Parts: sequence; C-alpha cells; structure tokens
Amino acid sequence: MTPILLLIFGAAVFFWWNAARAAAERAIQVGRNACAAADVIWLDQSVQATGVRLRRNEDGRMALERSFRFDYSYDGVERHTGKLVMHGDRLVSFVGPTRPDNTAEFRTLN
Repeated sequence: MTPILLLIFGAAVFFWWNAARAAAERAIQVGRNACAAADVIWLDQSVQATGVRLRRNEDGRMALERSFRFDYSYDGVERHTGKLVMHGDRLVSFVGPTRPDNTAEFRTLN
C-alpha cells in the first residue's frame, strides 16, 4: 500500500510543479510584453511568485490564482515593481508600466 501512496503523492507534486511553471511562463510573457509596449526596461528578465490562493472561476469551480511581481525601470536607474495576478492562464489583474498618454497636454495660461 505504501508504494501506491508514494506514487500518488509524487504525481500530485509533479502536477502542482508543472502548473506553477506554466503560470510563471505565462506571467513572464505578460510582463515582457507590457514592458515592451510601455517602452520601459524589463529588469532581471523574470517574475517572482508572491502568492497562491483558491478562487472560483466564471463557472463556479475552484481554481488557483497566482500572484507574481516583476521589476522595471523607465531610465535604467530607478527600480519600480509591477504586479500581475493570473487565474489559470488568464490575466485578471495588472499593475505596472503603461504607455505614456500623448494626448494630454499641459499649458500655462497667461
């Protein structure tokens, strides 16, 4: 009985690790694309996992929601931290660099 339990436990650990790596790869892709779109420097070329929790998806089933952080810089000197939350392979929250809005213009009135 013990070898079967060890095999089941090993399979569960493998699937957990595989799902975590897939989510991290997707988070890397989202962070890299956001930094490229905002024309900022993506620092360290990686994301760091900051949390995991259970959350219901659209059809009511429980699924894992993973949080990641990444660093970026506008000028190569100051470091800023961005955060993204993935629910499965879907992005549900993003805080980070944005494309500068060139439509707003500030003028002083004389």
